[in-house]
Formats: sequence, C-alpha cells, structure tokens
Amino acid sequence: MSRIAKHPIKIPTGVDIKVNGKKVVVKGKMGELSLTLINDVSAEVKDGTIILKPLSTARLARDMWGTTASNVRNMIKGVTVGYQKKLLIEGVGFRAALKGKDLVLQIGFSHEVNFKTPLGIEIKVPKQTEIEVSGIDKQKVGQVTAEIYSMKPPEPYKGKGIRYEGQHVRRKEGKKK
Repeated sequence: MSRIAKHPIKIPTGVDIKVNGKKVVVKGKMGELSLTLINDVSAEVKDGTIILKPLSTARLARDMWGTTASNVRNMIKGVTVGYQKKLLIEGVGFRAALKGKDLVLQIGFSHEVNFKTPLGIEIKVPKQTEIEVSGIDKQKVGQVTAEIYSMKPPEPYKGKGIRYEGQHVRRKEGKKK
C-alpha cells in the first residue's frame, strides 16, 4: 500500500481544485493544470484537502494511488511556484541565444541548431553559456530540458557539451604517447 497517498493533500490558499468525475483541475496564480484519473482511483475535495482512494485492492490500483498523489502534489506546486531547470554549456565557441521565443544553439556543428519552444514553457538565456527552462508542468519542463541536453551531451575527455546544473561529468584520461 502507498504511504504517500494515505495522507490527505492540503490545498494551499490561492489554489482552487475541482473534481469532475475522473478529471481533477488545479488552478493557481501561475495557471491551470488538469489530470485524468484512472478507473481504479477516486478523488474528493473535503475541508481544504484532497483525498485520494483506491477503488480496489488490485496491484494497479495500489500502484497508481501513490503515483496519482504525487502527480496532484506536483500540479499544486506547479501552479503556485512553478518548476525550473538549468543547463550549462561548456566548450570553446559553444553558446546559446534566443531568437524570438526559439532557442538557437551553436554547439560545435557546422550549422546552428534551432529549438522551438513548446507551449507552456519559457526559456531564458541569462548568459551565453546558461539556459533556464521554466514552466508549471513538471513533466514538460523535464522533457524539454532532456531534449536540449540530448543535442550535445557532455563528452568524457574534455567535458564539452550541454550538462545539467550540478551534474558531475566523469572525466577520462586521454591517449598516452
């Protein structure tokens, strides 16, 4: 049984949660997110909290009970504070810039790489070697960050490429003569 979902989730002030059948809608100062529940999990709003319950004792119901609780918590945090991830670019001549809302990367290829910013995501470039991805949907922010990272992951010999802030790149020793 899930220990995460056993406790009711407190709804902070400024957040409005509505449950319409199998759809949970969370509204806050930063925007609105929705989640469709699976058939084995139910939700109800009571006394400033949202209570999730499994409808059966099947393994899927128990697994999705905790997952749904985490998703609802992430939605509440997203509409109140939002999510942000940073990427760092390392390498001679490697840099990022914004052209309108799109991200333009020069990362060692013979051409510039253009990345279209999806809806609900904001990309900032405070320095040429830093990229900040932010939004209210945790999954979307992580996905966009991973897509940018995958364009040029850090290589182990010189550490050149795009890496997450705080990521340690294991370095290898080069060839010996």
